[in-house]
Amino acid sequence: MNFRQISDLVMSASSADETEVLGFEQNESLTRFANNCIHQNVTERNVQITVRSVIETKIGIAISNDLRPESLRELAIRAGDVAKLQPSNPEFKGLPQPQVITPVESFDSAVAECTPEQRAARVGIICRKAADAGCAAAGSMTTSSLNVGVANSKGVFAEHRLTLADESTVIMGQNSSGWAQRTGWQLAAIEAEALADEAISKVRMGADPVDFEPGEYSVVLEPYATADLLEMLAYDGMGALAVQEGRSWMNGRIGERIMADSVNIVDDGTNIAGIPWPFDFEGLPKKVVPIVASGVALSPVYDSFTAGREDRKQSTGHATPPSPQGRFGPAPMNLFLRPGSTSLETMIKTTKFGLYITRFWYTRTVHPRDAVVTGMTRDGTFVIRNGEIAHPIKSLRFTQSYVEGLKYTEAIGETTRVLRSGFGGAVSVPAVKLAKFRFTSSTR
Repeated sequence: MNFRQISDLVMSASSADETEVLGFEQNESLTRFANNCIHQNVTERNVQITVRSVIETKIGIAISNDLRPESLRELAIRAGDVAKLQPSNPEFKGLPQPQVITPVESFDSAVAECTPEQRAARVGIICRKAADAGCAAAGSMTTSSLNVGVANSKGVFAEHRLTLADESTVIMGQNSSGWAQRTGWQLAAIEAEALADEAISKVRMGADPVDFEPGEYSVVLEPYATADLLEMLAYDGMGALAVQEGRSWMNGRIGERIMADSVNIVDDGTNIAGIPWPFDFEGLPKKVVPIVASGVALSPVYDSFTAGREDRKQSTGHATPPSPQGRFGPAPMNLFLRPGSTSLETMIKTTKFGLYITRFWYTRTVHPRDAVVTGMTRDGTFVIRNGEIAHPIKSLRFTQSYVEGLKYTEAIGETTRVLRSGFGGAVSVPAVKLAKFRFTSSTR
């Protein structure tokens, strides 16, 4: 049964005033390795149907992965019954009307048809290189194909299929480690040789790290660390619901220059340089949303509900899936920090004294209104002295406002890297150099 048949069957069985059907079909395979050996290969195939029923301004949600016709009819009825039990929500303006959606290509048959043997061959390159270097590699490779469909009783109907490939590894030496990751919607984006070489290089550079006193330092961040800046800023307030509820770092700052002039952050769901996806989970087209332009905070992203709470606002096509647990609100899923014109080598050469950081780890929000985050450096932290990487140091803990950190951006890299995001999409980020970053404690 295809999605058109499923949505038609559900809507014909629904007695609600308005009905929405979301179909999500996933085929994901994972090959995991540790100690230079594959130890797990799993595949998950699932189809999930979510029905959102609207009776006046009451909303009911029901979810199932049973595609039998009688079960789908029962699902429609159950969503309506749930709606009847809900309180009215006068702020809800109804399901959206259909809009024109421009197709975008983000499906690679090489990813969709990738076999366990093909993943093992790519993983094997990393394991062999690590073993030859006297190191131990661990990590995983994921290949996914997704089919997404959205339909509603007002005439919305949208379908899209996409693929995602991601491989990452941490390689351990005697007292140092290195990290590398590759993400893309095409299998060609996963370069196992380069990935292994990058991680092993960090292991060698990071051997015999020494203690280092915490404090405020200039930092050069690799794209892995920059990605955390964007992801945490997204989580802490790039969505309109967070702004409307007064818990976003954008509150009181929209229209103000809060970051360096060189900082431009945009969400672009149709850009094939990321993981493109032309519509959101309400079936509305994704618009290009400049969130920060030349350091000025411009706008969060919207879904139809949050747009309906403000005058003359429209959805930007950033709805997340409806959930019985409540609204998460709209979210950016294809974020880009626009590149600059500085090479990573130049960032290092122009640093008299500072730190070079591979990535951040275990970051958590301390104060969302100011995007204050705490976390640790990991898999390669180094002192820069007189324009050169001088020596490795042990990981440091930081507590820092990411907004304030980007206010002191001195340079942005000229090349970007696409990395899988916790929001289910991706971020495209360059290296950055920040003049100030606060480290609060060292590790032992």
